[in-house]
Amino acid sequence: MNPAGYTTWLEIDLAAVRHNITRLREITATPIMAIVKANAYGHGLIEVSRAALAARASWLGVARFEEALMLRQAGIAEPILVLGYTHPSHAAEAARSSIRLCLFDALIADAYAEAARSAGGNVIVHVKVDSGMGRLGVSPGESYDFIRRVKETPGLNLEGLFTHFARSDEPDSQATAAQLTAFNQVLTELDTADLRPPWVHACNSAAAITLPAAHFNLVRCGIAIYGLDPSPECPLPPNFWPALSWKAILTSARNLPSGHGVGYGHWYVTTEEEYVGTIPVGYADGLRRVVPNEVLIHECKLPVFARVCMDQTILSLQNLPNARPGDEVVLIGQQGDQQIRAEDVAARWKTNNYEVVSGLAARLPRLYLNPS
Repeated sequence: MNPAGYTTWLEIDLAAVRHNITRLREITATPIMAIVKANAYGHGLIEVSRAALAARASWLGVARFEEALMLRQAGIAEPILVLGYTHPSHAAEAARSSIRLCLFDALIADAYAEAARSAGGNVIVHVKVDSGMGRLGVSPGESYDFIRRVKETPGLNLEGLFTHFARSDEPDSQATAAQLTAFNQVLTELDTADLRPPWVHACNSAAAITLPAAHFNLVRCGIAIYGLDPSPECPLPPNFWPALSWKAILTSARNLPSGHGVGYGHWYVTTEEEYVGTIPVGYADGLRRVVPNEVLIHECKLPVFARVCMDQTILSLQNLPNARPGDEVVLIGQQGDQQIRAEDVAARWKTNNYEVVSGLAARLPRLYLNPS
């Protein structure tokens, strides 16, 4: 698929997104908040959000207010929660647009409430408890008083309570058990005083799959809806489908003589006459300047053997003498019986698959397969 004549592009299979949401609903038997922050992990905010909702995800989760506003402007009316900090200057618009905000600080709570009252409405909030992540949140010991104050503040509508696990993608993590215990203790206190909010959520993808005790009445799934493993130690169960492929075309194929430098800095110098190719992909697209990188051509894995440039990359075609300009090149995805997964790329780059896909540049065209 390349109807517009692109030289490099992403293919996003929305049928895979819908399928993965359905699988998660089957596994958890719990309403799903589809996490679509960071341009839906590089897959496309609006399109993935619509696919997730079509598969009966109940909520959408984003990191920033601007992402939530984009979804509202696209006509998406379902509940949206901003999981990170929102500046109080956006609180009135959040109230008007029914965008839920994360709350973890008393001064911010007062600022949100004042802005909402000035706009004649209420800001819907979810209080975050820091049960052990050490990032954002009210400490468990302060949660009861904080939540009581929020409940009593005009202009604030307390709808939810949540926490986030730091190590749920590690099997048998004692840290995760300790976080869940701390969060449950907060809930027990709130239940005693009839202060428990309607929605309680703690699970990311890994915990949604491995920790049923933490499902409560909403689970937040991100990496799994894209068909990617939460971690090498926490692979997805069977029958999840990767949604993203990254492709390009071979734009040049030629012989270089022995002793010819290749690419910036001449990291590689030919030792004989060698057949090399170029693809129009570089670090400005999200391809790291590391060694090694690999691509698929004609169902064969071939090495990138020179320094990755901003917009172009040089390949060794020495073992593929029939390669010609115009041939399809796969950087992530399937070609015949061969596959390069985002997890394979992450292992080579010494990072995780989250960073690989969310780091794919906005300038890469995204072609959506199976939109309905």
